[in-house]
This record gives sequence, structure tokens and C-alpha cells, in this order.
Amino acid sequence: MRMSPMLQRALSHAALAFTFAVLAGCAGLPRDVQRTPSQAIAASPDTELGRIALASAPDRTRSGFRLLSWWTQSLQARIELIRRAQVSLDVQYYVIHDDVTGRHLLRALRDAAGRGVRVRLLVDDLYTAGLDPLLLGLAAQPNAEVRLFNPFPVGRNSLGARLTASLLDLGRVNHRMHNKLLVADGAMAVAGGRNIGDEYFMAHGDANYIDLDAFVVGPAVAQLAASFDLYWNSEHVFPLQSIVPPDRDAAGLRERFERWTDPARAPPPQPAPKGEKDLLGQRHVEEELAEGRIDLHWAEAQVFADVPEKVMHHSRRWLPRVRRDEKTVRHGLMRELLLARKEVMVSSPYLVPNPEVIEDIREGRIWGLQIKLITNSLASTDEPLVHAGYQRYRRQMVDLGVELYEVAPSQVRRAKDLGPFGQSVGRFHAKAAAIDGHTLFIGSLNFDPRSEKFNTELGLLIRSPVLTGQLMKLADLVITQAAYRVRLSKDKRDLEWVRAGPDGRETVLDAEPDTSPLERWWLWLIGPLVPDDVL
Repeated sequence: MRMSPMLQRALSHAALAFTFAVLAGCAGLPRDVQRTPSQAIAASPDTELGRIALASAPDRTRSGFRLLSWWTQSLQARIELIRRAQVSLDVQYYVIHDDVTGRHLLRALRDAAGRGVRVRLLVDDLYTAGLDPLLLGLAAQPNAEVRLFNPFPVGRNSLGARLTASLLDLGRVNHRMHNKLLVADGAMAVAGGRNIGDEYFMAHGDANYIDLDAFVVGPAVAQLAASFDLYWNSEHVFPLQSIVPPDRDAAGLRERFERWTDPARAPPPQPAPKGEKDLLGQRHVEEELAEGRIDLHWAEAQVFADVPEKVMHHSRRWLPRVRRDEKTVRHGLMRELLLARKEVMVSSPYLVPNPEVIEDIREGRIWGLQIKLITNSLASTDEPLVHAGYQRYRRQMVDLGVELYEVAPSQVRRAKDLGPFGQSVGRFHAKAAAIDGHTLFIGSLNFDPRSEKFNTELGLLIRSPVLTGQLMKLADLVITQAAYRVRLSKDKRDLEWVRAGPDGRETVLDAEPDTSPLERWWLWLIGPLVPDDVL
């Protein structure tokens, strides 16, 4: 008797899972790997970017910044830095997708290496499935080197295969490098929330992100470069070829890379209209670089960077006296938030506070602190289980008088200033904070347990009333054009979602916007089963 197709598939999947489980027991990370150490190259007036940085600076004690809120501006800033680099490019990302944007950026790095620029590319290995041929092609180029953070030695063809093959090693592979950074010639950098992929630059057909980066010049760039070096030379980082043996000679790798990144397959982004300005009245970075001087806001700043060893030696936060002593990005931000006296705004796509943070909120509200939080709604999040963790604390935050806003896809599509979302799902991805009108934070840190315990993060703390005001302007655009405010119903029993229309009339919903009863029921059912610690 013949087996049914369904039974055949089930047996095939079971056999595959068993095979990977066996492999997981016998395959580990390579030992005695040769990691040739190297360090960032400092900014120099001998390079074009170095000269422009010096010409733009009022003095050498402060750093210059520009918020990059527009998708076109943020992508072009990265491409322009790569195009103009003459000495070095240090590039560090959690995700580089194998799509048009990812292939175009990798080709730009290849071209820079071909000009003699030293290219160091560091990628977290969680989402590199399918990317190995492109990374091998880049690494086969003279002057280019690719390394992987906390890699998967087995099951490299898919994320599911990787995780299955790591069943006996989940304690290690659950820790990831979430940093996002590009440093050119040691003189200029882009850091913030965006990964490299179509959805971060309004080029995806199904879902796109509202996000935020910072363009950086001055002493803060040296701090960012030093943080890159800590990772590049870490024992948790492996040369690509030690994990992925090349499947052809160097010439063959380069030839395949050339075909896969051909402009016909990965066309460059359309240039912005000359003289166009963003929501903050800023011209595009490439125009100003071409003129030899860039307009920035200059301020004192501090770089917060988790050390790579956080992935293996992080202490649990609920142990007595641990949180106040930890030197992490999360601790640095919390320290500043706890010093606030008037108002704070925190935006995070994944927002899961804990009882200790709720108590901090309670104390702040007693002293009259105004607290504004922006996050995703159930309909806009790409991590519904994380949203379940957020739901556990949502009522408490509203009861305490927190202004709580949730971005909803239906509102994003109607927004005039946030991007051409079309019919794609609009999601919120900006990770930022504003404190008392004079200090802002921007970086890779989500306000959730994963960023606190399991991921390494990177962030900038900038003391500038002007930049803080710009951040608040951007936050207000998100609130007024794309979000519902969550508040208590008149009888104080339930939550409701409200937004004001152009005529001032309120639209009030008694359930999560843009969701079905089935979606809400599923989350109500499964949510309580997921502990906060794994979100």
C-alpha cells in the first residue's frame, strides 16, 4: 500500500529533524580559528570625508549629528559614504537581506574594496540563510573580509534547519548581535535602528518600517569605531570561511557575486530630486558632501555599546543590586530616564516593561513626570508573542497616567508625511527616547527582555535641545498621523483606542484596531503561556 503524500511529508520532516538533532550533537564551532586582529583607522584630513568633517566642525570637542528619518535620505547616506570612502569601511549589522537593497549595498562594498578601501563586514549569523554565496563573493575580493557573530556551523540553508540543528546549543545561539553601524574612513558614521533590507527603505511590497537613524561626525565616530573593534576581534566572531568553506575558487566566487549583484537584478535607488528637503528641513547628505561641507547640529554625546561577552556572561536582572551596576546600553538609558524631572518620551517597536519598570513609572508619575510611550499595535507588530507580553503591562501603564500610543496600519497608509506605504503593512521600528527637552537617545535598543538579556546593542546619548526638539516633532507626526491613543473607558473597566480626526471628532474603538476577533482570541489564549523572560 502506498503512503499518502501527507504521511510522506510528515515522515520526511521527522527524519530531517532527527538528522539535524544528531548533527547538533556532533557539530560545534571550529576550534583554533585564526582571527587576524585589526583596528579601526582614525579619521585623517588626507581623506575627502576627513577634510569635510574638519571643515564642518565649529570645534573638535563636540560631535555633529543629523537625524535621518526619511528612507531615501538614510539609504543614500550609507551608499554615499561607501562611494566616497578612500581608506576604510567598518560595517556591522544584525540583518542584511538577500534582496535588492542588500545586494546593492554589498556590491557597493565590493566596489570600494576594488578601489583599495579596507572593508570589514560583520554580520550576525541568525538571518544569513541563503546569503552565504554573496558573502563568500565579497570575501573573495582583495581588501575585503567578512566575519560572522555567534555563527551556526550546521543547517545553513534555512533558519528552521539552523535552529533544529542547534537544539542542544540553544543557550548559545539565543544570544544575538543587534547592533547597526557603518563607519567610513573613521570620519563619518550612520547608526540607529535600520537593518539593510527593502522593508527598511520603503521598497518592500508587503511591509515597510517607520524608522530612524543618526548621521554622526566628530569624536563620537571614534567611540563607535572602537566599539566595532571590540566585536571584530572578539572570540565570539568567526571568519566567514571558517564556518562556510568556499564552494569554488576565488575567481568563481567573484564571478557569481558579479552576476547576482548585477544592476539589472539589484538596481540602485532612484536619486532624490535636487534641493529636496526632509521633514526637518534638511537637504540630502550626498548634496552637501558634494559641496564639501555638511550642516549638522553639534553637541556633547556618549556612545553606549554592550560588550560582545554580554552574550555569554549576562547576569539576570532580578538578582539584588544587579541592574544599577550593569554597564549595558539598557542600563545607560534607564539611568538617564530615572534622572528626568519633567517629561520623557520612549519609542520602541517591542515594548515589554517589567514590575521594576512599572514601579519606576509609578514613582515618576507621583512626582509629576509626564511619560509618553509609542509602540506597535497588534496589527502592526511582526512579533505577536512579544505584543502578548506588552499586553500584560498595558493596563497598569494606562492606570498610572502614561500617554500610550499604538501605531496602526490603517492609519499609516493614510499618513501624509511618513512614507509611500501603499497597501503594505506599516510597522513602527524607531528606537529612541527624549528626556526633559534637552537629551535624546537613538540606537538599536528595544525596550524588551530580549534586548536587555540576550542581544548586544548600540546607542547614542546626545545632549542637544535642538535635536531633542526634532525627535519630538517626528514623534508627534507618528502620533497624530499613524497611531491610536490607548485610554480607559468612561466606566474605567476597559481599555479603548481613540484618535482625533481632522475635524476634531474622536473615533473610539473598544478593541485593538485593524484586528479580527480570531486574532485577538488567539493571542488571549496563547499569550499567558509565554513567560516574559523569553520575549
